[in-house]
Amino acid sequence: MLVLLAAFTMLRFGELASLRCRDLDLDRCVVYVRRAQAELQNGKLADKAPKSAAGVRWSASAEPGETVTCSRVPVGGLRRRSNFRDDWVAAKAKAGVSGGVHFHDLRHTGNTLASIAGASTRELMTRMGHSTTRAALIYQHMTSDRHQHIAGKLGEIIRQARGSGDPSPSGT
Repeated sequence: MLVLLAAFTMLRFGELASLRCRDLDLDRCVVYVRRAQAELQNGKLADKAPKSAAGVRWSASAEPGETVTCSRVPVGGLRRRSNFRDDWVAAKAKAGVSGGVHFHDLRHTGNTLASIAGASTRELMTRMGHSTTRAALIYQHMTSDRHQHIAGKLGEIIRQARGSGDPSPSGT
């Protein structure tokens, strides 16, 4: 479930690790991001404010009936990157994913999917907890499908212009 939450809410590992039941509104399909977990130099875990003020946010899910579960975290225990590593490796193997795919790559995937779904740059920034467009654009990637879609639309513009006898695409 952590993998699905990461991909579709675009939360950082520390934000996911610090989620509490009260942060989930299952009726409205909303996840509230109020804190992020940090591992201190001495190995202790601490909850802190998210990375930036923009990091305090909520993210909507598409599936109202889904429940949230955590895997192999001891009762009362905390999720660490180190005790999630085996789960991540197993999830990648089960999905047939090989190579150097990192958990953080799910933020890139989620942002790209949201962009394909039509999210504006401002919406992407809000979902990811970014305060600048530069940060949001780093996580937005071009897909081959979009290349083909854009090329098709450009061809359509040219065909329409030629059909009207006007050689310029803008018609001016």
